[in-house]
Amino acid sequence: MDISKVGVIGAGQMGNGIAHVLALAGYDVLLNDISREALDAAMELIETNLDRQLSREKITASDKAEALKRISTTLTLSDLGPTDLVIEAATERETVKAAIFEDLVPHLAPQTILTSNTSSISITRLASRTDRPEKFMGFHFMNPVPVMQLVELIRGIATSDETYQACQKVVDRLGKTAATAEDFPAFIVNRILMPMINEAVYTLYEGVGSVASIDSAMKLGTNHPMGPLELADFIGLDTCLAIMNVLHDGLADTKYRPCPLLTKYVEAGWLGRKTDRGFYDYREDPPVPTR
Repeated sequence: MDISKVGVIGAGQMGNGIAHVLALAGYDVLLNDISREALDAAMELIETNLDRQLSREKITASDKAEALKRISTTLTLSDLGPTDLVIEAATERETVKAAIFEDLVPHLAPQTILTSNTSSISITRLASRTDRPEKFMGFHFMNPVPVMQLVELIRGIATSDETYQACQKVVDRLGKTAATAEDFPAFIVNRILMPMINEAVYTLYEGVGSVASIDSAMKLGTNHPMGPLELADFIGLDTCLAIMNVLHDGLADTKYRPCPLLTKYVEAGWLGRKTDRGFYDYREDPPVPTR
C-alpha cells in the first residue's frame, strides 16, 4: 500500500503540525479546514516553525522551500477523496468527527486509509460509522507535532494488518517512534497523563497548594519540563475535560471523575493559552496564576 499524498482535516494546532512534518518527509499534503482564515494562519505558522528549525540547523533552506511547495489548502472536504491517507485532526468531539467522516466517505477512493488523530475516542466506534472499518485506525500525534517524537497507533477491532503496516511505514518515514495501543478510552499517553492533570486540579481545588506551588513542585520535585497546570493550559482545558469525560464514561470508574474546578474553568471560557486565560493569565508577561 504505497502512500504519497495525504489529506489532513483541521488546520488547528495539531493539523498544521501534522501537515508540517508530512511535507518535510516528502509527502504531498492537502490541508482542509472550514475557515480560510484558519488555513492562512496555519500556513503562516508552518513557515514560522520551519524558520525556527532552519535557524537551529535542523533543516536546510532547500528543505523549507520544498516542504512549503508540497502543502496545498482547500475549503472543500471532498477534494481529499483521491488522497492515499486521510488524517482527521478536528475538534475532540465525537459528533464533529462522525459528521466529517459521513461527508467525506462517499468521495474517498476505495484504497484510501482513513485515520483519526483523536486523543481518546473509540477508534472502533468511529470506524463503524464509515464504509471501511478495516482501513480505519487511530493515528495520534503528540503536541507540538514537529518536536514530539511519539505517535500512538491504535487499531480498531476491524483494522487490517495491511492498514497498520502502511501507517507504521509513515511513522518511520517521519523519523518518529510508534507506540501501539489497544482501543480503550484515552489509549496510553492520555490514560496516564490526564488523570495526573485532573489530580493536580483537585489539589488546587482542595487548597492543598496554589497554581505556582503545584507546578513548581512537579517541575523541581519530579523533573517534569512543565508543571501539570501549565501543561493543561498548553493542551487546552476543554480538551482535558473532554478526555476525562471519555475516561469516566468509558471505564465507569469514579477515579476518572473530572474535577469540578476544571469544569468551571471550561464553562467560563478560560481554556488556557488559546483564550489567553486558564490556570494562568497570558495577557500578562510573564503569565500570572489565576488562583
